[in-house]
Amino acid sequence: MAERAAIAIAAHPDDIEFTMAGTLLRLREAGWEIHCLNVSSGDCGSLVHGRAALRRIRAAEARRAAAVLGATHHPSLADDIGILYGLPLLRRLAAVIREVRPAIVLTHPPQDYMEDHTETCRLAVSAAFVRGIPNFASVPRRAAWGGDTVVYHAMPHDLHDPLRRRVVAGAWVDTTAVHARKLEALACHESQHAWLQASQGMNSYLRDMERMSLAVGRQSGRFRHAEGWRRHSHPGFSAADADPLRATLGPLCRVNAAHERALRRGAP
Repeated sequence: MAERAAIAIAAHPDDIEFTMAGTLLRLREAGWEIHCLNVSSGDCGSLVHGRAALRRIRAAEARRAAAVLGATHHPSLADDIGILYGLPLLRRLAAVIREVRPAIVLTHPPQDYMEDHTETCRLAVSAAFVRGIPNFASVPRRAAWGGDTVVYHAMPHDLHDPLRRRVVAGAWVDTTAVHARKLEALACHESQHAWLQASQGMNSYLRDMERMSLAVGRQSGRFRHAEGWRRHSHPGFSAADADPLRATLGPLCRVNAAHERALRRGAP
């Protein structure tokens, strides 16, 4: 596996393209190996197709999107509303982490508008934590790996937590130059157009992604299009000062100085 690898772990096919793909593209430009894993098959996301057919459709869409990004695609591990924090899924996700050996894990925020996202976040964090514990058996079995892994949490849907409180990023990645490719990758998930309009009021999932990308860009105060990130606490994962996104992307990654000062003061 490459010395510098990053993996995006999200709940459903298209979640990565909504909030994480621009950062993956920037890392790839910097020479990193990138990976995509959708924990769920997306089998409930249709008013037309049955579950078995939809699993095949969405897996094909996810593979096409990963190809657009230049990423390695990993098969899903569960079904919609079946992402439940527990040992069976944790063991399988830990095997992927041990195979990829990522210095960066991108995943959902700890709180988001739906439980599949929240549970995926918990599983991704725990899988990264147990990567170097020899007595924790993954499925399939993979050797423990103790390298530094830094976990970054994406912005929640509509930039608010489930209690409607506004969330501000700890850092922003400039995705302006790769926005068209990110849009192309999201467009691969064409089965979701009618479903997202009917179920979640998204008149165009492409326009909704662009709207959020512009909103995060405005939040950054510098970039037109951006993705926002909050860095997970380091114990059990990496050195205290490890911040590979910032170290790799330099001026393309703007740290929220006010957020960092608040953390040092112990403010929420």
